[in-house]
Amino acid sequence: MKSAVPATLAERLPERAAIIDLAAVRHNVRHLVALAAGADVMAVVKADAYGHGALPVARAALEAGASWLGLAHICEALPLRAAGIDSPMLAWLHTIDSDFAAAVAANIDLGCSGWELPYIVAAAEALRTTARIHLKIDTGLGRNGCTPADWDEFVRRARQAELAGTVTVVGIFSHLAVADEPDRPETAEQLAAFATANAQAEAAGLRPSLRHIANSAGVLSRADTHFNLVRPGLALYGLSPFAGRTSESLGLRPVMTLRTVISLCKDVPAGQGVSYGLDYRTASASTLGLVPLGYADGIPRIATGGPVRVNGVTYPVVGRIAMDQMVIDLGYAEGAATDGSVIGTEALLFGPGDDGEASVDEWAAAAGTINYEVVTRISPRVPRVYRNTTPD
Repeated sequence: MKSAVPATLAERLPERAAIIDLAAVRHNVRHLVALAAGADVMAVVKADAYGHGALPVARAALEAGASWLGLAHICEALPLRAAGIDSPMLAWLHTIDSDFAAAVAANIDLGCSGWELPYIVAAAEALRTTARIHLKIDTGLGRNGCTPADWDEFVRRARQAELAGTVTVVGIFSHLAVADEPDRPETAEQLAAFATANAQAEAAGLRPSLRHIANSAGVLSRADTHFNLVRPGLALYGLSPFAGRTSESLGLRPVMTLRTVISLCKDVPAGQGVSYGLDYRTASASTLGLVPLGYADGIPRIATGGPVRVNGVTYPVVGRIAMDQMVIDLGYAEGAATDGSVIGTEALLFGPGDDGEASVDEWAAAAGTINYEVVTRISPRVPRVYRNTTPD
């Protein structure tokens, strides 16, 4: 077998790479700002920006018009502050071991569902400052957030803390449960519950400047969820939250491209088994190509059949995906190159969808999961390569 002539080291990408197009981030943010129609945009960059890299994505989002950053955990927000980002930030998911004092000292707004209030007050008192908080009401999702039954007492205690000077109630917020299914009635029910909670807070003497409930699906499909701040996450990365609707149809550009190179190529006879369990056997003499990405890189082990594009032809993964590698049968597609010349050739798992590229959604379908999970789980072993770092 012959091998492809390698490019020089300077010309080559890492052997595995998630290429992050920051111009696509900026495009998506500008589109979301326009859709929000006057509401401010909080770019949700939790979970290392859904696997895309929190710091570069945060900077690109702010350059394009986002005015807030959203994080799940305080420990995600603090490095952004340390890197010099001074925009408003909100962190909303805490435990009793969360470093509330560090957040308050760094001027990070804190989501508060009820139990956290005394911890936040204690941190503010110790620092002799005032903490900024957003009160969360559970309008039906059933995760964090104060229950409607406890809301009156909670807003009363928050108002007492505000009068004492230890907190400022900046916002009231909640989270939509089924906005990705626009025809379901629960979104209207949640909005009604949100309106009631806001009225109760006002009756307690609170005057928050912000109200926010819209996720990506809400921003894209329900103007009545926008209020004066929206919190897009998935749409920031150019992916659709709706079944059956593409990124392109929503005016979004996918941000991540996942690629590697074929690392080995070998001719095999008919009946050759492939990978653990030998669940797949070649139907005839063929050529197998080894793709050096596996579940340690974040590719779901169960995603057999996921598409890999080589030399303009798309091949499904055959056999079980292993920790470090997967296999494609190069004899599967008619007209495919089936000799060693494909060693070193790019193997593209997904990208923005140009020129027949596979999408994140196709890998999600192969794994029986959602596009959020596919990009978020790409592991740190896969280097991120940033493109279009200069604002356009």
